[in-house]
Amino acid sequence: MSNRIKANLTKLFKNNRIVFWYDDNKDLRDEFEALELDDIVKIVLDNNEFGVKYRILREEPKQQFLLYHEGPEPDYLDNWLLDVQLAHTQFKTDQISIWLSELALTSDFEEVLRAHASFFESDSRMQALKSLIEREDTVADLELKMLAVCTKSDPILDLIIEALLKELAEDKNDKLIMLQKYGLEDVLWKKVRGVYGYQNDEPSIRDFAIELFQSSYELSTKGTSNLLPDALVFFKRWKDNRKQKEAFEVLSDKCATILSIENDLNDRNLDSVLDVDYFKLIDLRIISDLINKVLNSDVTSDKVSVWVRQRRQSHWYSSFEHMYQAIDYAAQFIHQLNQVDLTMSSLTDGIERYRDSWFRVDQLYRKYVYHKIKADQPTLLGQLTEKVQGLYSNNYLLQLGNNFSETIHKGDKWRADSIPLQSSFFERYVRPFITSNKKVYVIISDAFRYEIADELKQKIRQEDRFSAELTPMLSMLPSYTQLGMAALLPHQKLSLAEDGKGSVIIDGTSTQGTEQRHKILNNALNGRGLAIQSDKFKQMGRPERRELFKDNDVIYFYHNRIDHTGDKLKSEGEAFVAAQDTVEELIDMIKKLAATNAYNILITADHGFIYQNNELDESDFSMALPDGDIMTSARRFILGKGLAESPSLHHFTSSQLGLEGDIEVQVPTSINRLRLKGSGSRFVHGGASLQEVVVPVLAINKARESDVRLVDIEVLKRQNSLITSGQLGIMLYQSEPVTDKVQPRVVRLGLYTKEGELISDTREINFDIRSDNARDREERVQLLLSHEADNYNGMDVFLKLEEKVPGTSKYKEYQSFTYTIRRSFTRDFDF
Repeated sequence: MSNRIKANLTKLFKNNRIVFWYDDNKDLRDEFEALELDDIVKIVLDNNEFGVKYRILREEPKQQFLLYHEGPEPDYLDNWLLDVQLAHTQFKTDQISIWLSELALTSDFEEVLRAHASFFESDSRMQALKSLIEREDTVADLELKMLAVCTKSDPILDLIIEALLKELAEDKNDKLIMLQKYGLEDVLWKKVRGVYGYQNDEPSIRDFAIELFQSSYELSTKGTSNLLPDALVFFKRWKDNRKQKEAFEVLSDKCATILSIENDLNDRNLDSVLDVDYFKLIDLRIISDLINKVLNSDVTSDKVSVWVRQRRQSHWYSSFEHMYQAIDYAAQFIHQLNQVDLTMSSLTDGIERYRDSWFRVDQLYRKYVYHKIKADQPTLLGQLTEKVQGLYSNNYLLQLGNNFSETIHKGDKWRADSIPLQSSFFERYVRPFITSNKKVYVIISDAFRYEIADELKQKIRQEDRFSAELTPMLSMLPSYTQLGMAALLPHQKLSLAEDGKGSVIIDGTSTQGTEQRHKILNNALNGRGLAIQSDKFKQMGRPERRELFKDNDVIYFYHNRIDHTGDKLKSEGEAFVAAQDTVEELIDMIKKLAATNAYNILITADHGFIYQNNELDESDFSMALPDGDIMTSARRFILGKGLAESPSLHHFTSSQLGLEGDIEVQVPTSINRLRLKGSGSRFVHGGASLQEVVVPVLAINKARESDVRLVDIEVLKRQNSLITSGQLGIMLYQSEPVTDKVQPRVVRLGLYTKEGELISDTREINFDIRSDNARDREERVQLLLSHEADNYNGMDVFLKLEEKVPGTSKYKEYQSFTYTIRRSFTRDFDF
């Protein structure tokens, strides 16, 4: 007590010369006597008032005095020092007065402290509250700050409710018990009723949470709500708050059960809930409906893409992203397959048509399978997978394989007029850089087939200062690693070795392994060439990489992810996951090369592959191996001499394939496999299908100046700039389609006052539409105004479009538009 009395008196003397102390209960005389205050004169009032008055006013007019009276304060008429007392101040020693003094509060707050006295008995709570109090606070402000101390949040009602909802989601009630203990629960619900419109004879945080979810859902689906606009604004902010994500999702699931949302959704059509994301069940319903519509051909692929794009704004999208993407790619795959004509007039025509459009079917199939695997929902996607798989295998892969096989039979050489053969790679693509005294870096990714290179091309073009052009080559036959890798090296003659291992000889030198390939490349470039594994390069630091580039004009980097995965029986099912990983790995490698001033990069492959993500039928296999001297055999090719011809096998001499020697080559017709024990059959290569033999050459160049920009967003012409209701409707327009170099822009919208106070909910929209149709690039947004907007009636407010500063959580202003509020909003709502 002594320390608190001394501290409070010291505070009073900072602004007062004379302080009166009435000891009502006559129990603090010892405290007074023991008190030591520097430069303060202590006087006991005991029938000596006149003399004291003369001393303090006449004799020592600048001295500070503490005037103590043992007993209650005299009546005004009996108080000889009343005028002095009124001109100065009084120190009260009852607990409430001490607390008021300690918190620097006036007597206006006495009733609040008295009503919640137990709150102030803790030093830690007092200190926490004291740090929040400001001079202009009202009683309502003090109550809010007491709620904040109990809930360990900031003194904002939204944040206090968030803290209580988080506790509810965790099945705890410590904060709520504290509010009850200190008599603050009624204070809380009074404020909640006034701001959010929540009314209940027996209010509880659980009941409020249920009402919050129910009212928000009903407003979005039926247009009515039991709560005020601020409750709905709070709900949307809470839902989108990443720190509250777990609490929101737990309570959402619980409220969905209580409110029978599943039954309600069964009676609704898809369009009515596309913009609603309050319950996970909504996404499940949308996904289920989309699957059925795609299965039954009840929707166009464009429409599916639009719906999926809409759901990207959903709170739950990250949980279901792979599901949505799988459905979207399935719809695009079916649409693309329906557009293609798989006939061809020649081998060249077939390759050109594959280059121009057919490859897209393989790409969409791969993307579907990849996202299906990542979604990990085999039952839900079962029928869709069965449909996609059946169409791919029977209507596309088999038919295309048969047609291309017939075309091959008509020719006598493995050539395509307008498509370079893989063996010409070095002279056609690498030699021109050497001639021009430019360095060039070649990445050879094993089994990096054409359609995957197209995806990489699209991603690279989106990078700043990078350009990429994709052209096809016709791979060597058989389309297997040793031959494809050898064909990419500088050489005069190319031949198959008779070692039973499928080895390849260049100008009399073995090409087996990276070391041998390095020797061939280095010799051809007079010591200025290098062949290296990509993994080794990745482990180098920048100085070591710079030395590598300085010492060599041409570097071949060997990368192996797809073939390494797909060629194994146990892992062949992960081939498409490996393909996606390869795209990301190559982007990373390209950036590392560019960071060390590598401006010219070529990416190619030794061969492509066939992949079917289903168990194969008996009909997918050719007959057993033919008679003859078989040197090497695999699922898709045979090397040997004196091989018996068969209608199920293409038969070639080495000269027909552009090879030296007399070894014969046979590959199964169409997409058939040879019977071999112990090897995978879903992922195969070596044969003559378009997927195996059309290999990419992706030429990448890094420019010195930036060539990307974000797409522009406009607010379409407004009829007027007045806000006359509790909602603001805005039509936003993406000015042009997104392209490789015109990139998406993500904006956050909200309505703000001149002082920067947010008076609405916010919306974040990703403008990434590629459609040429202007109407497809329009986006209508509704902002719901909070009750704070009532305070700005007749004043200007600002619609702000903000975008995130890259690499931070901060936002910067993109555009701002002025509106004027012209009415009170709450009368507009039917609550």
